[in-house]
Amino acid sequence: MVFPVESQSTVRSAPALPLATKLGAVHIAVTDRAKALAIWQDVVGLELISEEGKALRLGAGGKVLIVLETGAVRPVVPKSTGLYHVAIHVPRRTDMAQLAIRALQRGVRISPTDHLVSEAIYLWDLDGNGIEITFETPWRGTLGDPDSGSYATTIDGKPHSGREPIDLNQMLGELGPSPVLEVTMPAGTRIGHVHVHVNSLEKSMDFYRDGLGFGGLFLIRSFGMGDVGLDYTPHTIAFNVWSGPTATQAPAGSAGLRWFTIVVPDEAALDNIRARLTAHHYGFGEIGGGIEARDPSGNLVKILTAN
Repeated sequence: MVFPVESQSTVRSAPALPLATKLGAVHIAVTDRAKALAIWQDVVGLELISEEGKALRLGAGGKVLIVLETGAVRPVVPKSTGLYHVAIHVPRRTDMAQLAIRALQRGVRISPTDHLVSEAIYLWDLDGNGIEITFETPWRGTLGDPDSGSYATTIDGKPHSGREPIDLNQMLGELGPSPVLEVTMPAGTRIGHVHVHVNSLEKSMDFYRDGLGFGGLFLIRSFGMGDVGLDYTPHTIAFNVWSGPTATQAPAGSAGLRWFTIVVPDEAALDNIRARLTAHHYGFGEIGGGIEARDPSGNLVKILTAN
């Protein structure tokens, strides 16, 4: 994929957050318990760890990654801000192959895509919530430099579109001649990044980079997308304006993102975020274990200290 050249000199920055910062559980509203579990449990392979009231806590290896909140009255509303997808990163390529089998067995549409620095399988739950299953492959190349217009570059210097199809037959072949099919994701599966719809790239970059303290990676106006992260690829938080510059928050009761969680290592890191948000005139509220704030497009973020 080639973009018009855009200088990133005013975008790039080193992260102010501690490099031990991680993403925590992502809370997503859904309309129906059975429909939600048909994808998140039966296809994605998350285990139902606990259930209390309308909250279904799903994860891997006993760790909660996704909290589904049932009772939404409508599916995801198009052209609104909120979740584009949540990316669940797996420790092995064969974990992606297992997911592909579970999806194919159930007739669920998937989109396997090679981003060079990672491989991804995209799918959607029955309410339209986006899901990405990711296996990181940084040894195969690097993300391109928007200053040059290239999306990615292979280890031997060749340009890569970042949108190549994955050879599913080859991937499935890695399971061997007599594969043992698995129904759940393994321990070590984690929330790797969150990608949200916003209505302003510049305001979102300012919030996530200057307010929260992620490092600025790139902002490609011609593509309508920005990226922030820590000291490694791929990104931690991505945002796009593909819902349009007039996108607003979905009506109450809609399926979609409730909030996502950022976990910092200690109270000192949390105090630094409070100071940055205050200095850049972003409001926030105190909650148990941390703070919460909305980005300029209304997406709710909760920042907590590690237990």
